Amino acid sequence: MTYDSSRVPAQRAPGDGCAVALDLRVAVCPGLTVSVPARLRYHTADPYAVFLDNHTDLATPITWVFARDLLATGLHGWSGIGSVSVHPGVDDRLDSVFITLTGEGSSVVLRAPANRVRAFLESTESLVPTGLERTHLDLDGLLRRLCDGGAASPGP
Repeated sequence: MTYDSSRVPAQRAPGDGCAVALDLRVAVCPGLTVSVPARLRYHTADPYAVFLDNHTDLATPITWVFARDLLATGLHGWSGIGSVSVHPGVDDRLDSVFITLTGEGSSVVLRAPANRVRAFLESTESLVPTGLERTHLDLDGLLRRLCDGGAASPGP
């Protein structure tokens, strides 16, 4: 089942954040692509990061966390090394952004609609402008959670 994610606007997520649903495409072989339901999320409690939930139709989605700046830079040029890289489409794919995820022994290249990613990033900017991320960090709370053995990142 596929859905038209272009009709779903970026939405505020609980706890000062935003999220947008995406229909990512994966090329499994030349001429054949598969739809991967996904969601980009952002939380002001973790202002430098974005969360990419893949397979949102599963009970537990697969979540990747990477820098908001990496995603923003990837709209205009190659960005990132290692586990996540992002780059714009070329030629007939100018309306796309490609996100490469590399895990243990395998990689996947996801094609996302550039306008949806751009709109998502604009929503994150309205919450925390680039350069002001440090003003949204609760370093004392983070240190307290780490010392108590709790999670370092915000919840859903």
